[in-house]
Amino acid sequence: MPYPAISLRLKRFRHRFGITAPRVVVRTAYPRHIILGLGILAALLLAAVVWSLNEYTTGSGQIGELQQRLARQQEELDLLRGSVGTGKNAVNIERAAQQQLVARIAALEAENAALREDMLIFERLIPVVGQAAQVRVENFRVTQDSAGPNRYRFRLLIAFQPAQRGDFFRGRYQVTLVYRKPSGERAEIRHPSEQNNIFEVRNFLRQEGVIELPADSTLLHARARITRAGKLEAEQEIPFEKDS
Repeated sequence: MPYPAISLRLKRFRHRFGITAPRVVVRTAYPRHIILGLGILAALLLAAVVWSLNEYTTGSGQIGELQQRLARQQEELDLLRGSVGTGKNAVNIERAAQQQLVARIAALEAENAALREDMLIFERLIPVVGQAAQVRVENFRVTQDSAGPNRYRFRLLIAFQPAQRGDFFRGRYQVTLVYRKPSGERAEIRHPSEQNNIFEVRNFLRQEGVIELPADSTLLHARARITRAGKLEAEQEIPFEKDS
């Protein structure tokens, strides 16, 4: 015969520990100081995140301001550079104008000196009654041209002294530059060509021109000749360097 008290205890035991027993969650119990430390750490992390966000926002604003300031300074620098460039151009233009003016003054002074020499020659070549007609090369000069080291400018005056009024001279003139090549070989250049060297003069005739020599050549001497019908009428020569 079963006992009611024992049956009730067995039923309660099965209900607590049997299949029908309720589920139990097992959790580890942590000490309070650990939980408190973790809470403080979480609060610090949250504060750090908030501070970083604020700094990033502030830093972004400062970077934007710096970029704008840099852009303004760059614009100002470009304007200053442009002003400096304009000033330099103005100075260069003024300097070039002064150099041109100085060169022009020097050329005019040289031309005036040449004209004075021509006047002296003209006075000396006044026709004399009874004197035979003659043609001469006067004031023959060859100078290095400013346009280049191998360019030479020549200038000569052809003077004709007639035997009587109304006479004239018709012939050919030619300027020859004799030079030495870098190899040591001698050569010459004549100006003008045979087709363009015919002239006619009654009293005075000035001839000018430029002759360019090959690079690295050395001018030895210059010669001006006047011929008529293949016959030499007048000649003048200027030595520059001894022909070895």
